[in-house]
Amino acid sequence: MKKFSLIIAIMLLLNLSIQTNVAAYSYGDPSEEKIAEVYKDMVVKLNQSPPNFEEAKALYDTIKEEVDLHMGKEVSEVILNSIENEDKEATINQMQKLLALNISRRLEAIEKNFDDYDMSKKLLAKGFATYEALSPALAEENPELDSQMKDEFDTALESLGNPGLFGVGEKEKDKDQFLSSKAFILEELKQPFDIEEYSAGHFSDSADVNESENQSTVDRYTDFSEWKNWLPILIIGGFIVAVIIYFVRRKK
Repeated sequence: MKKFSLIIAIMLLLNLSIQTNVAAYSYGDPSEEKIAEVYKDMVVKLNQSPPNFEEAKALYDTIKEEVDLHMGKEVSEVILNSIENEDKEATINQMQKLLALNISRRLEAIEKNFDDYDMSKKLLAKGFATYEALSPALAEENPELDSQMKDEFDTALESLGNPGLFGVGEKEKDKDQFLSSKAFILEELKQPFDIEEYSAGHFSDSADVNESENQSTVDRYTDFSEWKNWLPILIIGGFIVAVIIYFVRRKK
């Protein structure tokens, strides 16, 4: 009876470890997307009375290099001209277009690297973090569309599938579904933010992969290239070995 109870305990521990890692298949706490964070901070400065264009420019300067690299220098020129002309509405509108371009960049990169689950998941988290910055503006004008957009990001996440852990929790990817969600998101952003085409930028794949300063909670707990993420499995493995040795010695 004691042996049976120990075996059940071991199985429960293994299941808990697997479920903990599989449960990380979600947005979790996505990495902050710097462009989106700067936009939110700029809006605060621009909504001051009077608008603080000097600080808004200082904030934009922290992302200018990234914008120039990925979306083209002409994007920065338009935004900086709006700030220089002290045109609050134009500055906010141009920044919103920049966020839409950034969402497009993230989704394009996922399409190109669709078979790389970890990369795609990270990029989608960044795309969704960007949309969250845009969401209040869209929700004010069209709350139903805002809800649909969030649903499509969830659907896009599901479409990435899940390699699971040791075959547990595995889900097949669905690229057609991802492309459908991508098309919906980008098309529905056009009218509210006055976007004709997502033509700016060259969407560098290497930069998309390497530019992230901070990994999300999802990545921290599912990236097994980091030794610390093996600790729960190693601890449980050590416990199992100890139990086996204990029974072997008792038999002797």
